[in-house]
Amino acid sequence: MSGLNFSNYRRLVVKVGSSLLVDDFGELNRTWLDKLANDVADLSNDGHEVLIVSSGAIAIGGLVLGINKQRAKLPDLQAAAAAGQVQLVHAYQEALDRHGITVAQILLTPDDTEDRRRFLNARRTLGKLIALSVVPVINENDTVATEEIRYGDNDRLAARVAQLVMADALILLSDVDGLYTTDPRSNSDAKHILEVAVINDDILSMAGESRSEVGTGGMATKVQAAGIATHAGCITIIASGVIDSPLRALKDGGRCTIFNASDTPAAARKQWIAGVLDVSGELSLDDGAIGALRDGSSLLPVGVIAVAGDFSRGDVVTLKALSGKVVGRGLAEYSSDEASRLSGVQSDQIENVLGYRGRSVMVHRDELVLFNND
Repeated sequence: MSGLNFSNYRRLVVKVGSSLLVDDFGELNRTWLDKLANDVADLSNDGHEVLIVSSGAIAIGGLVLGINKQRAKLPDLQAAAAAGQVQLVHAYQEALDRHGITVAQILLTPDDTEDRRRFLNARRTLGKLIALSVVPVINENDTVATEEIRYGDNDRLAARVAQLVMADALILLSDVDGLYTTDPRSNSDAKHILEVAVINDDILSMAGESRSEVGTGGMATKVQAAGIATHAGCITIIASGVIDSPLRALKDGGRCTIFNASDTPAAARKQWIAGVLDVSGELSLDDGAIGALRDGSSLLPVGVIAVAGDFSRGDVVTLKALSGKVVGRGLAEYSSDEASRLSGVQSDQIENVLGYRGRSVMVHRDELVLFNND
């Protein structure tokens, strides 16, 4: 196949599995990591924004603490994650520092991507890091997990991160070079699938239960992750990481499976906002604010003339004109009480009104959808 055209994807989430980064003894494969860092640096130099979701902390920490992962209980795994995460991020820091790239550690729990307020907080933090040309290295916060550390969590986490930052592409580096009709390691007649248009029951059944000794993920969770990401408008690629410079290999025509997305991330996000049934409140806007929104600006407090309903930050609110006509919807950056106090206020006066330095917008342009009311 021809090489993957990375120019189509500005923002990339790359998921690295434990079996690629850590050997069977829990030792970090620094040579492989250095090659991956070279790939990330090349992409960054070409104007791409790269985020890394990396497994490996538990495997590394298990070696450091002398914990047998196969017999470990939850507190053992949490302790291993705590000890291993330090070394894992430090290894990424060293590898990328050679290219002058700064690394930031981000630890997420499911609540950070499922709760709307925490979702917005996480998105803002990651967005700021990206704007500063920092490469976030993201992992699940296994240290404070309240349930068993589950099979394939970081595949789904990577998909949620892609959804969170509205990534253009999610690349899942695996110990297999894509999806096959059956497990290629047990069936020599298995056929590689280059492209998936729709994830249906047939595709899910092909994923099977492929697992490695070091990691907890398998092809089934990768296909599930692809379903999450593509629904958010993010193309998903499953490719082999069991080679040096795996991202460059994709550019050069390396085999992979591509899961297509029907919409762009922004379009998918706006469709979700437009389709939410549970709308918690209303913001009435002056004509100037509506004009600014149609020109692509965010909604500023000064353009809000009335607030109705009882809502919290992150809830969906209706945007209305003075005539009462609904002009759009968006995610509120302030609660209804705060929004009422800020109505008509200039952004540079927010701190004086609330007593703290809040956000400069009432609804961010990335979190709103406008309706055609011709």
